[in-house]
Amino acid sequence: MKYVCVYCASSTQINQEYFDAAERLGEILADKNIHLVYGGGSMGLMGTIADSSLKHGGKVTGIIPGFMCEQEWDHNGLTELIVTETMHERKEKMAVMADAAIALPGGCGTLEELLEVITWKQLGIFSKPIIIVNINGYFDPLIEMLHKAIEENFMRELHKGIWQVVSSVEAIIPAIKNAPVWDSSVRKFAAI
Repeated sequence: MKYVCVYCASSTQINQEYFDAAERLGEILADKNIHLVYGGGSMGLMGTIADSSLKHGGKVTGIIPGFMCEQEWDHNGLTELIVTETMHERKEKMAVMADAAIALPGGCGTLEELLEVITWKQLGIFSKPIIIVNINGYFDPLIEMLHKAIEENFMRELHKGIWQVVSSVEAIIPAIKNAPVWDSSVRKFAAI
């Protein structure tokens, strides 16, 4: 595993516990020589994880659409900054580069990115581990909704294997290593 994509918040008005987790994850990734790929922002958990990884000797690639750079939301101290035309292009590049996708707590953008990569995995487009970091029970309602979709036959029982849920950043790397193998053959199970 060389690259991981992390989806997370840009909000600066959140609980310190989330900032601490992002800082610790940046340190872990740097210590494991894992290249961070993220949305390229300088604020909130995005800026914290990037700064922490860089501070601990890690490499960080930010991928951000041009209109966000025009608003000066981009981080200007990264190893690499890739500027895209659209949000769709940004998300595709992040997923293609990654050997795993990790979701820290975040708002609509984080939730949308996480649900899109879960959908891609269900369809056999993305086959890599997806880790939901459920700090302080933040993702409980989403996990409950995903299980409800399975119970109501909108998804199959085997789709529970698309994602793994951990409650701390220290559990992320073991969860990635122990994630079930997933390949495009699952596509035949996408529809119910």
